[in-house]
Amino acid sequence: MRQATRQSCNDSLLSRSPVELTSVKLVTNLACRGENRDAECISCGGCLGAAIETSMPRFYAEPRCVAICNLAQGGRKDAWCVMFDWDDIKVFIAVAQHGSTLAAGRALGINQSTVQRRLSALENQLKQRLVERLPTGYRLTELGAAILPAAERVALSAETFAAELGDLARNHVGIIRVTCPEPIAFRLNQSGLLDVFHRAHPDLRVEFVLSDQYIDLANGEADVALRSGDTDAGALVGVKIADSLWAVYASRQYVERHGAPESIADLARHPLIAFEESMSKHRISVWLKEVAPDAIYAAHNTSVLGLIYAAKAGVGVAPLPMALGDKEPDLVRVLGPVPALTRAWRLLAHPDQRQTHRVKAFFDFIKDSKAALKPILTG
Repeated sequence: MRQATRQSCNDSLLSRSPVELTSVKLVTNLACRGENRDAECISCGGCLGAAIETSMPRFYAEPRCVAICNLAQGGRKDAWCVMFDWDDIKVFIAVAQHGSTLAAGRALGINQSTVQRRLSALENQLKQRLVERLPTGYRLTELGAAILPAAERVALSAETFAAELGDLARNHVGIIRVTCPEPIAFRLNQSGLLDVFHRAHPDLRVEFVLSDQYIDLANGEADVALRSGDTDAGALVGVKIADSLWAVYASRQYVERHGAPESIADLARHPLIAFEESMSKHRISVWLKEVAPDAIYAAHNTSVLGLIYAAKAGVGVAPLPMALGDKEPDLVRVLGPVPALTRAWRLLAHPDQRQTHRVKAFFDFIKDSKAALKPILTG
């Protein structure tokens, strides 16, 4: 009986033109538990949360399914509803955005044959073409172009739901995800400051996301960032907590064998240690290209820790944060501090997270601990 109901709903949908499809109501409700998943979903009693109305079809989204329903015309008697696999809709959106199944597969992290299979499955369910296969790629049909905006709204709602669900879960257990370079996490932990924070806030716990590269706070990859340099904060909000000072270092062994650079201009005569190409926008990468464009590089790395180990090995000279370089007994500061590399350490968060209980508590604690943070961050 359910299969017959679904088929009649599908036939009802397929009998409508693209214009009719976009003239009814769209309601996205991603908390539907899925009772009454076919035509009966119009009276679903398990749906939670507020509905968002626009001039599009009505959708109910679950982790794997999306239902398009017309509830606005004629009540239950004329209502129709059809279920789709959410993965098929994601593939359709990706093909529309990228223009080919190969590019869509790369964007989604799946192979091209899976993209083609899912796109065909969606078209077979609709019994109509959504895309035209051309020698240069894929182009949307009239129906494909008509339903794309509604599909994109469902995708946006699904992403929002996932992010908000993650926020609720973290708020419930009190996790604060802090992203910063590895040495800073080590020094913070060794300083005892985190113990003080945890004693003051026993309901909260700091969890580090360690990287020298910038983690995307807007996408929810972390809650708070400790960053120095040209942060390009954009929509992020935050506060300065310390200065970031850099100098040039070499190992004692290197200096004994090769001597030390006498000036910044002299760096071109020494093998350099720097970040690899993936971090070409970092300020030391830019600075070294400016002051020593023809220099030979002895080592590249993706982290400050890697630069320190290479410098201690004696393979060349390296710009390093003074807070770290000055603490290494095997290293000698040969130049600096370098004014061109001076920046500020900032504590940053996305505006949507800034006033949550856990993030506000961490911000307030860090701002009150600036004096204790200075030797950790500035040296």
